[in-house]
Amino acid sequence: MIKKTLAILLMSLASAAIAVPLGSQSVLVVEDGTGKVLLEKNANLVVPIASLTKLMTAMVVLDSKPDMEELINIDKNDVDLLKHSTSRVPVGAAIRRADVLQLALMSSDNRAAAALGRTYPGGQTAFARAVNAKIRALGMSQTRIEEPTGLSPNNRSTAADLVKMAAAAARYPDIGRMTTDAKDTININGRGVEYRNTNRLVGAKGWDIGLSKTGYTEEAGRCLIMRIKSAGKNATLVLLNARASSARVVDAMNIRRFITGETAETKVATAAPRQRRLAPRHTSRHLARHTNRHGRTI
Repeated sequence: MIKKTLAILLMSLASAAIAVPLGSQSVLVVEDGTGKVLLEKNANLVVPIASLTKLMTAMVVLDSKPDMEELINIDKNDVDLLKHSTSRVPVGAAIRRADVLQLALMSSDNRAAAALGRTYPGGQTAFARAVNAKIRALGMSQTRIEEPTGLSPNNRSTAADLVKMAAAAARYPDIGRMTTDAKDTININGRGVEYRNTNRLVGAKGWDIGLSKTGYTEEAGRCLIMRIKSAGKNATLVLLNARASSARVVDAMNIRRFITGETAETKVATAAPRQRRLAPRHTSRHLARHTNRHGRTI
């Protein structure tokens, strides 16, 4: 009887995945509160996670109860020598820890994330121990995180594990607020500099987002974690290894339509035309500013 029930459940999930066009390699959508799986595709496949790593970095830093007003000096050790990604945070800048965390989460800045790990109480060795302890505490058995930015392809996890991470991160008010700010002005060397969220759905009309984090490296593809509310329903979605930002966004839009309860027949009939209308707009001028030619993980 149990085997029969499991088979029916798997068939149901497979049917749902067919009804919802999904371009990402791994997908998991879970109803918040109940943990009910709404959509699943390769949810246990271990893959690089890029800047989704920064949610773990933020949790571990906040767990240490640091002085968020303390100034952190960005130094040459925070510069990315692995992928040579760019950053608008200059070496030598002294920035409040709260603003450094904001830059790491909202704008996915790698120097900011590296500085958070470097200045963790006890240094980088203590930071690594704290990350491993957090991974164990959350039951993320398929997850390995070696450094705070996500630049390393050795930072790997599964969609199933990352849903656990998202649920934990959502319990930190600072993380929820910072990841859902559409933009912010940060004091850099006495000058206000505007930074924007790497997820353009944040602040977009019709989107109620409680947590957000994007990720990108060549190895990881385009990744996204979001907690959303739609039609009175709360859900967490994880998208891993989409081939383009446009594909990541279209997946999120299709998932939201699915959550609102559109019929499979309606989705199958309308998915292709909607994607054709969206593609030109989301792959030209809007996406150009999010496409990184220098290996940046966002």
